[in-house]
Amino acid sequence: MRIGLAMAQYGTFASVDSVKRVACEAEAIGYQSVWVGDRAMVPIAPKDAYPSLDGLIPDEHRRFLDPLAVLSGIALITSRVRLGTSTLNAPWYPPLLLARSLATIDLLSGGRLDAGFGLGWSTEEYAAVGVPWAERAGRLEETLDVLEEVWTRDPASHESSRWPIPPSYVHAKPVQRPRPPIYLGGFTPAALERVGRRADGWLGVAMPFSDLLGLWNIARVSAERVGRDPDGLRLVLRVNATVTESPAPANMVPYSGTVEQIADYLRSAAMAGVHEAFLDLQLGCTNGDQLLALAQRLIRAL
Repeated sequence: MRIGLAMAQYGTFASVDSVKRVACEAEAIGYQSVWVGDRAMVPIAPKDAYPSLDGLIPDEHRRFLDPLAVLSGIALITSRVRLGTSTLNAPWYPPLLLARSLATIDLLSGGRLDAGFGLGWSTEEYAAVGVPWAERAGRLEETLDVLEEVWTRDPASHESSRWPIPPSYVHAKPVQRPRPPIYLGGFTPAALERVGRRADGWLGVAMPFSDLLGLWNIARVSAERVGRDPDGLRLVLRVNATVTESPAPANMVPYSGTVEQIADYLRSAAMAGVHEAFLDLQLGCTNGDQLLALAQRLIRAL
């Protein structure tokens, strides 16, 4: 199982020094991937519950760096780690420009991009960026169509009332051929069906393995239904963990727990068939020294 680390990107870690330091040291101590997320704003009185145990948006998310800009910078100062998005809210972006931005990151990194997309959860963010919430699934499907076309064909074209592209040369092509791996998030049956039908894998989050594997099976069945090999799909797991010095109750692991408790969860994830897991330690840390010390203890424990 590949092990990754969520990038310094929000709260106290949303700074040039943190981005550079965490990216370089994560690579040096043995992490195999780094990941960025996507946040546009934090309403003072949000209408929608945040997808967490308490439903509250973390205060740290009030300061949040742009994911594509962060990955572009990391691409130039690292040489080995994969660069992942978990997840970009794909419907927010014009797909032609998204294709150009992601291809540029793949070029700058020498072919290390893993492109992960989701739908988000905040109706207020959708309104603020001028995208209809009700159109989000259709926009994601069409975005995938445009990315495939622009990245793999020359000239490229796309017939659409929403995003028409006449036959055109779009020469920001990714290094990875035919294209970078595409991962999709989501937890509804429709989202998992889309993973099996269209993606290279699923971006899940830490949860009891019975629930995780039940959702994963929906994607595998969907892949078989359209003639794809379900064993070719990859399961990538986000683990948002607060590391404690004293053991946490079993039902709180891996959301919180000692280094060994979280490492045990990750070992179990590998045994369950998870192909990659990445740790987000930012909410439980107050500075870069603490975050990197915990990241090193975890990688050594594994």
